[in-house]
Amino acid sequence: MLLIRSVLFNIAFYLLTAILAIGGLPTILFGRRAILELARVWGRATLWLLDALCGMKVEFRGVENLRQQHGCIIASKHQSAWETVALVTQVEDFTYILKRELIFIPLFGQYLKLSNQIAIDRKSRSTALRDLVQQAGAAIAEGRAIFIFPEGTRRPAGAPPLYKSGVSHLYAAAKAPCVPVALNSGLFWPRRTVLRRPGTVVVEFLPVIPAGLKTSEFARVLQDRIETATQGLIAEALAKDPGLAVNLEKNPDPTPATN
Repeated sequence: MLLIRSVLFNIAFYLLTAILAIGGLPTILFGRRAILELARVWGRATLWLLDALCGMKVEFRGVENLRQQHGCIIASKHQSAWETVALVTQVEDFTYILKRELIFIPLFGQYLKLSNQIAIDRKSRSTALRDLVQQAGAAIAEGRAIFIFPEGTRRPAGAPPLYKSGVSHLYAAAKAPCVPVALNSGLFWPRRTVLRRPGTVVVEFLPVIPAGLKTSEFARVLQDRIETATQGLIAEALAKDPGLAVNLEKNPDPTPATN
């Protein structure tokens, strides 16, 4: 039954995405804000489908830490594709730091470019970091929230942290506050599988890290806050449903973090 419901969701999700991508074309005429509102509709509809078809609910905690900030960095744990869809429902004016390959997806990539999302070529590290700092700094100066995944890519729930230096460079250059985000989405929507498990995904917006810390101190505080809170959310979910442990990292990768 889990597989059937998961497959039904995936079919519905891709149909929804296609319908909104085509039906939402007129938003292009009304600028970036209209496209962002279309993205929020997509996010809310996806969360509804997950609840209706898979029994996957969501709880957002600490939203008061997010609401107080404008022109900030939102640094989120990244376990699943789920958060790329869900987080947009919580912020009015946002920009994602994303891999350059996404802008080449037909139609979807056009929405990304026209809404001023920041596409980075990760194969060229020095150029990517310079572009990240310049573009994101300008967006923050305009009052936008910048979503960034400090580990750069999805990591399984329970995997050891692999934080990269990009978020610290951005923090230092932009002189902006940072809202850390912990979550447990990888237990319910794990990577590299079609299964979508029932339960409640919890997202926690943690206390704001103010601008002005030394880069090394910021990196330490950010990782400690996100990892400590994420471990707590995973433990909370496992206490309610031990079966979710099937999606925990089985073979921790000891590779140290790289730039």
